[in-house]
Amino acid sequence: MGVIQKSKVGALLLIIPVFFVWGCGARARTKPLKGKMGPSVTKGTEVESIGCGTPFALVQLDGYLAASPDDREILVTASEVYSGYAFAFFEDSDKTRAKELYKKGRDYALRALSHNEAFKQALNQTYDDFIQALKSLDKEDVPALYFGTGAWMSWIGISQASNSGVLADIPKVVAMMDRIIELDDEFHYGGVHAFMGAWLASRPKMFGGKPEEAKYHFDEAFEISGSKYLLWQFLYAKFYAVQIRDRELFVTTLRKIISAPENLFPEKNFDNVIARQKARVLLTKVDDYFRKSRPHPSESQH
Repeated sequence: MGVIQKSKVGALLLIIPVFFVWGCGARARTKPLKGKMGPSVTKGTEVESIGCGTPFALVQLDGYLAASPDDREILVTASEVYSGYAFAFFEDSDKTRAKELYKKGRDYALRALSHNEAFKQALNQTYDDFIQALKSLDKEDVPALYFGTGAWMSWIGISQASNSGVLADIPKVVAMMDRIIELDDEFHYGGVHAFMGAWLASRPKMFGGKPEEAKYHFDEAFEISGSKYLLWQFLYAKFYAVQIRDRELFVTTLRKIISAPENLFPEKNFDNVIARQKARVLLTKVDDYFRKSRPHPSESQH
């Protein structure tokens, strides 16, 4: 397996995927449907079947939004489903498709957040204006912030290879993570801490990487999730273990994911199946990541 090709910032900006939290319809008008389908999907382990069924859910969501374009709950659901679909099924195999899906997920989340007029105005204003607008958001905005953050950073990670201008968006996305931590850092099993840990571990020290802070955030994510949500461990191996050049930690963490009990976290079986699949693939690349001449992931093209 060849050495992963270099790039300046690199596709490790894909570190902030939105994990597959199923939403199968307009929450306001399809709660019975979502209540039955949601748990059955996230508890399921049939990746191929779920992958085949998701496009229908996406069409359904787009139809709901065509009829109710400003429905905030549907927008948030659409953001999580589009982004989760990209992460689970396309990020590693079809980046063009993943980029389209992440962009749609990002835009839906930003539309939901734009119900707040200050945020809507600040999107195209200065960073300082954006920071001020984030202060006007509250705990009810956390789901849209969370899924929007993940989709936006993942979209940047894929897009930057052909358009370096998208990197200018990164400070705003990091500010969104900071705001989530302030409002509700336990949302989605402490996911924002995993996001932040991966971000801080995505750069070598000489370029602003902060391994101690990254470790703190990963530990927070593990504590909040009870170490049952395996995708946080996957990010820990992929970014933190690589940042500190700890091959043994990289290998043992991935093997721990792969060997985890099937029903470790029954409510999120699907997410953990995806984590195992990705861990198996990443484990085959251990030599690429830990060659003596191997650059830090932030300089790599995945």
